[in-house]
Amino acid sequence: MKRWIPSPPLSLALFAVWLLLNQSLEAATLLSAALLAIAVPLLTKGLRPATVRMRKPWVALRLAGRASADMLESALFVARRLLTRRTSHIASRFINVPLELRDPNGLAVLAMIMCLTPGTAWGEIAFDSSTLLIHVFDVDDEAAFIAMIKQRYEHPLMEIFES
Repeated sequence: MKRWIPSPPLSLALFAVWLLLNQSLEAATLLSAALLAIAVPLLTKGLRPATVRMRKPWVALRLAGRASADMLESALFVARRLLTRRTSHIASRFINVPLELRDPNGLAVLAMIMCLTPGTAWGEIAFDSSTLLIHVFDVDDEAAFIAMIKQRYEHPLMEIFES
């Protein structure tokens, strides 16, 4: 079964999304949904990182809540800065964050958090995964920003994926 459907949750999601997009339960739609649900995971199997082994789901829930709250706070911060400061007074820059996290799934989650948080963007990661380059919209204290990324995101991700 795993040979034909390497990722059942992904196949199920693709099947459901295809049906929702087509708004039909006709035989042709069901057949094309089934074909997509089988073909896409097989074709993209090599693109996915290593198998996920989430060790502490309660830490993941806490991280999701923290990241969501940080995204809302960051959106308000960016909006306030855009409305109240001149461009020349906004200290945007690239910051190198040293990483201890090495798990590809954890790095992928960190990338999503950085890209979804207003005011930050994932720039690049070193080949050995030791340093992350992040573009920050406005930051005064680089050391505090690095400490915040490590404490709020990296350490929980290490607990979830590497402990």
